[in-house]
Amino acid sequence: MLRYLTSRKILAALFVLVICLTLVYGCFSGQKTLASAPVLLTDPFLQLPTASSVRVVWFTEFAGSKHSVAYGDNFQQTATANTTKLSRTREDQESKVGNQTQNGQVYKQPVARDIWRHEAEVIGLTPGKRVAYRVTSVREDGESVSSNAFTLAPTPTPGTPLKILLTSDHQLKPMIAANLQKVVETVGKVDAVWLAGDTVNIADRASEWFDDNRGGAFFPCLQGHAKSQRDFKGGEIIQHAPMFTSIGNHEVMGRFGKTGSLGDEFNDAIPRAVALKLYGEKSLKENSYNTDTYEEIFTLPESKEGGETYYAVSFGDVRLVVLYAANMWRTPNMDAYARGKYRERDKDLQNPENWGYGQVIFEPIAKGSKQYNWLAQELNSSEFKQAKYKVVMFHYPPHSLGDNIVPPYTDPVPNIERDANGKIKAVRYNYPKEADYLIRDVIPLLEAANVQMVLYGHSHLWNRFRSPSGMHFLETSNVGNTYGAFLSGDKRPVPPRDTKDYAALGDPNGLEPVVPTIAPLPGKDGKPMPYIASNDITAFSIFDTGTGTVSSYRFDTSQPNSKVVKFDEFQLLQLR
Repeated sequence: MLRYLTSRKILAALFVLVICLTLVYGCFSGQKTLASAPVLLTDPFLQLPTASSVRVVWFTEFAGSKHSVAYGDNFQQTATANTTKLSRTREDQESKVGNQTQNGQVYKQPVARDIWRHEAEVIGLTPGKRVAYRVTSVREDGESVSSNAFTLAPTPTPGTPLKILLTSDHQLKPMIAANLQKVVETVGKVDAVWLAGDTVNIADRASEWFDDNRGGAFFPCLQGHAKSQRDFKGGEIIQHAPMFTSIGNHEVMGRFGKTGSLGDEFNDAIPRAVALKLYGEKSLKENSYNTDTYEEIFTLPESKEGGETYYAVSFGDVRLVVLYAANMWRTPNMDAYARGKYRERDKDLQNPENWGYGQVIFEPIAKGSKQYNWLAQELNSSEFKQAKYKVVMFHYPPHSLGDNIVPPYTDPVPNIERDANGKIKAVRYNYPKEADYLIRDVIPLLEAANVQMVLYGHSHLWNRFRSPSGMHFLETSNVGNTYGAFLSGDKRPVPPRDTKDYAALGDPNGLEPVVPTIAPLPGKDGKPMPYIASNDITAFSIFDTGTGTVSSYRFDTSQPNSKVVKFDEFQLLQLR
């Protein structure tokens, strides 16, 4: 009897243990996620409009069983979404996400983060007519979540007056939320967004796109869900307006998995030709650089030659040509430890696998290259020639007062110094000004085709220029912070004694900056400044195709109750 009672007690104890372990497992496994209500990682946003359709895209952290868009009167029509999983999104010790507010609290090295992308094509649309829509995602357990209602429309027809936001260089900078909130408060809903590169800092770091816990991730700012230090929320913009982007240096990731953090990986791009010699043909992209996450997140127009990396699209009265003009930013520092624009680190001299190879140009654009030939063909197309407005967008500045226009946009020319025994003493890089591909090859092509405006970013300031033929150059990238303007006084960091190729002041390519036409800011000397380079004052620009004007506005974030000021305006004239 005693033995029987003991056995019963043992069985009961084992039963209780199993129940407890089951509960604990449920709490610490995916079952905890399923027990809570599902959420969308982003609101929906619009991509790739056509004459009768538009794509609706959104993200979740669950694969789900069904994802769809309901649209039209009383949401009676439905479009089913295709779902794909992002292949390279990760978090690492430098992520600011979830409970990690300091480096390394949760993540000790890069860790894959599962994110699913949903895209549905809404068809049967009528130009000029906006339609209500919302998205719904159903999780594997049958629980569902829906977005708020927004509006969509197909590509506008020629003659339709549009307001287009011109922006770039968001990168989770501190004034972005204020900038985009003031766009909506000032001009209302825009019809499209043109973003000239540098969406985030590290393209494969998922939280920078979706949920950085500092509140300034890319999608929250453009969808009105940001949480900034000064209580700005961003703007509800891309839920209603399609976005067209170009590749900047921050959309490009370097060699995959060879470093200890995503930041180091981003900085580890090397030329494809070098990677081919070092590693061979197999996995060439992984051993050089890639834009995989950027291309997986967006659905953009495509060219046969460049895919989504360079393309052209008609939108209302505008033909927008988007180029891939970006290179690997490296420090101008000339010290022994610098793997920079102009030199290799002393400790790496005998190991070429660790070299940076200077400011690597990611996609050839010089005369005779595949991209150049595509551009020449596009500029000769009927779609381009018939457009009322002809605009070209890329990332690297052809004219600027900023620091990032130096050195010239050309491939680095290595100069390897050796001692008497053949041992490498120094590796330095030169960038001949006469070989600048944008100034020498691309800009003359655009001038000949009567392009009215070139839009770009990269140097984090507002300034603009006008060529003798009347082509406008607009850099409207002082949206979140600045690295300064170099017109007088402080000089760009350039190699000593190389004044021929590297200008320390002004626009290296010979144009004078245009002073804003309405309300320029005064400089220290009281004279109007031809730029805005401020960490308090943020600027944005709007292209009104109804009037052909480009208007620029500024807002002082240090005075949250101050008014938005229109400070500059110019008109795109017919040049033919």
